Amino acid sequence: MAQEILIIGESGTGKSTSLENLDPNSTFIINVGKKPMPFKGWKSSYATLSKDNPQGNYIETDDAGAIVKTMKHVSDNMPHIKTVVVDDFQYVMANEYMRRANERGFDKFTDIGLHAWEIATAGKNMRDDISFIMIGHAEQSTDLSGNRRLKFKTVGKLVDNVITMEGMFTVVLFTDVSTSPDGTREYKFITQSDGSTTAKSPRDMFEFKINNDIKSVIEKVNEYYN
Repeated sequence: MAQEILIIGESGTGKSTSLENLDPNSTFIINVGKKPMPFKGWKSSYATLSKDNPQGNYIETDDAGAIVKTMKHVSDNMPHIKTVVVDDFQYVMANEYMRRANERGFDKFTDIGLHAWEIATAGKNMRDDISFIMIGHAEQSTDLSGNRRLKFKTVGKLVDNVITMEGMFTVVLFTDVSTSPDGTREYKFITQSDGSTTAKSPRDMFEFKINNDIKSVIEKVNEYYN
């Protein structure tokens, strides 16, 4: 069973940039949004997996079935890969919703929720020595008591009724951006909920705020469990 880590945040808050320090030799990225990665030199470090390049460490797809198939392939056939990233998961749901926008009824929402569950489950079922990182956007939600907090963004309450993504992950981190006294922007992860987010992690694994560096997060998780 792989270690699963969910990263949630608004656009421009350092979600994808946090991948920069990962070792490309042991990392596989599934780029759902099909946008350039936001760090220097990524194209020379990540080559597309194909029949002509079976050792590639990168693909671009928003198809849930293709993502699950790729994750299983990496787990079964690429023992050197220790980190698998799905970035940005929102587009799996949003793009399927738009492709099926003319469909009536609720079946498409059930399917979208099912496909999200299948990807998260495929992540959990990868090899024990793999860390599975899923990255997604945040949205405001309001509970029955009127309390507002940030949560993992889906395509509506009909999908939320099918799946709670945070519930499928042991570690859920939220991005946090602040400005230091000298004007420098500081990018952090929030590791525990203070009531305003759905962040969570096992007790004593992290401090409340940590640097937004996925490499160091994985090291801390492995150290905690091993």
